[in-house]
Amino acid sequence: MAEAFTNNPMKQRQMKLRTRFLGLIAIAVVWLAFWFRANNAVSEELPPEHSRVSVTTKQGERQYVIHIPKSCENKTPSPMVIMLHGFGGTALSAAKETGWSLKADREAFVIVYPEASRPDPAKPQSFRLNPQSWNDGSGRFHAGEKNIDDVAFIDTMIDEILNAHPIDPQRIYVTGFSNGASMTFRLGAELSNRFAAIAPVSGTCWIESPKPSSGLSICYVTGTSDSLNPIDGGYPKLTLGGKDQGGKSKPPVQLFLDRWVAALKCSREPIVDETANGVRRRLYQCESREPEIVYVSVDGLGHHWPGGASQVSSLLVGKPSDKLKATDEIWDFLKSHPK
Repeated sequence: MAEAFTNNPMKQRQMKLRTRFLGLIAIAVVWLAFWFRANNAVSEELPPEHSRVSVTTKQGERQYVIHIPKSCENKTPSPMVIMLHGFGGTALSAAKETGWSLKADREAFVIVYPEASRPDPAKPQSFRLNPQSWNDGSGRFHAGEKNIDDVAFIDTMIDEILNAHPIDPQRIYVTGFSNGASMTFRLGAELSNRFAAIAPVSGTCWIESPKPSSGLSICYVTGTSDSLNPIDGGYPKLTLGGKDQGGKSKPPVQLFLDRWVAALKCSREPIVDETANGVRRRLYQCESREPEIVYVSVDGLGHHWPGGASQVSSLLVGKPSDKLKATDEIWDFLKSHPK
């Protein structure tokens, strides 16, 4: 009986159609869950000791969220870290995902979460309908298409914070995730005079010939299984397969890091290359011994902030990992690299 069913072409076709239909349903459910989570996962209510501040730019009002820990009250001046959220994210989603505010409390530095722009500034952020994005130099998303001047926004924001709070200008740092990481690279290339070091996570440098005007240390972190930021380059894809996600083909990670190695006159080959617990670290030493570049890759990590609170399903962006606590790793690097 089973053999007769197996050899029945009509039954086989029905089974294939049914399997394909169930697969499509599963994908649709995952996408709906993803959209719901992206739009509703983070309350817009500010945590204690966090303030939302507006900045006036030539292109309109922009905002950021700032947290000044009590531990900074008797510490003058304080270091400052700027954290840039990813595409479709918000200041508060970045704070929740990365844990930077808790780190700031423990280590006594100021943490700032700028908001990227969105297609319709009169409407609230929505990952699906009104996603926030940075003009990272790729020409992607509305920010690239409308030529939003995010470099000027961050520059103005830093000026206003320096005027309002006791910040050490020699210890200002910027980090970011995904599209925010790509924006971090752009800031490093165009505002290197502002920053002592940058730390992009799971992003791409779209600047083909970075020419920083001053020394800059870099800590770059990414996952070996990140299909949205493919380590070997190419178009981003979802982990569950399907078509490329559009946009532009990304260069291999090693290619754009080599460009920074050349720009900062570092050793062409890493002077340290070691792997422990699935985390590989490569150190490029520069001529003056400062700055330096560290390239950290996490084995098996998908498109997540390493060791952070995952906000997107692993079915879409790959598996998270606790092999590395990126916030701890990055802060240890930043604080050891003043300007």
